[in-house]
Amino acid sequence: MTVDPAVLEELGRLRTRVPELSGSVLATADGLVIAHDSHGIEPDTLAALAAAHLALARRFAHAVNHGDLRESVVECDGGYITSYTAGPNALLTVVTSGNANLAMVHLEARRCVRRLVRVLALETAPYLRPEIPTQAAPATPLARRTPMATLPNVVRRRQATG
Repeated sequence: MTVDPAVLEELGRLRTRVPELSGSVLATADGLVIAHDSHGIEPDTLAALAAAHLALARRFAHAVNHGDLRESVVECDGGYITSYTAGPNALLTVVTSGNANLAMVHLEARRCVRRLVRVLALETAPYLRPEIPTQAAPATPLARRTPMATLPNVVRRRQATG
């Protein structure tokens, strides 16, 4: 996939505005990298983990009736990992050192997300999945299975004739 130069420029601008930034990854909600500006951080791994984290955080938000998730922060001994939704199908994840001003990170990352959404028109991009439902539909009960149903047909025939 060819990355729009404006997207890479925007990620570079974010790095300039947040000097403590170690890396940034723009990814689809299912963990595929769209673009990245990361040095020393594996973008595919970060995108996959961020997508899983986003899905779980969305479930948390809805479990307590707080509406749609906008962002999530993970604070570690060595810094912060923040993820921001970028439309219904994508997210921007940034990794910063521990001495980062988190308020400034939020300010600049939110601005970056707004510009990225406009550049990519993420809501209508054909290569992205349809919107991920935020509220699960009522679960269909699982079919009741008996031990005999799990045996291969050959074994069941032998038992019936044996």
